[in-house]
Amino acid sequence: MSNIPEKQCVEATQCTVVHVGDQLDQHSHSLKQPSSQQPQCVSLTRFIKDKTLRCSVCLKAFSKKSTLKSHMRTHTGEKQYECFECLRDFYLKSSLESHMRTHTGEKPYQCSECPKRFSEKISLERHLRIHTGEKPFQCSECPKRFNQKSGLKSHIRIHTGEKSFQCSECLKNFPDKSCLVRHIRTHTGERPFRCPECLKKFSEKSSLGRHMKTHTGEKPYQCPECLKNFSEKQYLICHMRTHTGEKSNQCSECLKKFSQKSSLVRHMRTHTGEKPYHCPECLKNFSEKSNLVTHMKIHTREKNKQTDISVQKV
Repeated sequence: MSNIPEKQCVEATQCTVVHVGDQLDQHSHSLKQPSSQQPQCVSLTRFIKDKTLRCSVCLKAFSKKSTLKSHMRTHTGEKQYECFECLRDFYLKSSLESHMRTHTGEKPYQCSECPKRFSEKISLERHLRIHTGEKPFQCSECPKRFNQKSGLKSHIRIHTGEKSFQCSECLKNFPDKSCLVRHIRTHTGERPFRCPECLKKFSEKSSLGRHMKTHTGEKPYQCPECLKNFSEKQYLICHMRTHTGEKSNQCSECLKKFSQKSSLVRHMRTHTGEKPYHCPECLKNFSEKSNLVTHMKIHTREKNKQTDISVQKV
């Protein structure tokens, strides 16, 4: 038998909760009137056999009274920690400390693999998966895995078909907010990503990344057949089809097959008659950009000829 004394709660006459040791201090009351009109005790915390503290609202377990007390604020809505910079309120002191770094710019957590630093430990942990290749989040529908939960959440919408983010300009729907943000730039013309070498601007960070390789000359993707190198993985994939003979892009009109999607797009214009490339000089239209470039040389020669005649007259 245990020698720890049991204590009976006496705050409410109808309370039958028995506490062991100092558990009585962690017990509080809220008198409710059930159908019998008799007072009934409602415990703030519950205890299981291993004496773990448990939230009475969501049954989440805690090992410390202070942790449970902080957790309860998420249910009561109490936010007692205020940022003196922007007056934003927080449930936890640790959340306020993390938030303050957005004002101070402090980044105390450094990656051991690269010079990148982070303001929060959890951000560093997520970043480290880039170096380790760890992908703990797996799709339940297909074998694809992700290094971040947000990536999996966005991917799941491919299977469900959910597109809950709508463009206010053209009403087109997108599966996640980041896709919508990128799309909005096609309307605004915003290009927030600038090359530090030539100052050229891009609407997407990935486009800037690809562009930077034109300055560095980096070509990390090598063909195992002919050892040719490429700056982008997608270029290598397209190139590999010249070795395998694969033609996975088929025309729906004449069933002709192509190894690259861009070739199929150009081919489809022979059926639709689309000519999206316009000459700014004579307004003539072309189905392919290369044809427009060739055509523009006619105007360039004409302008050069007129310049020569003017010089001769002078």
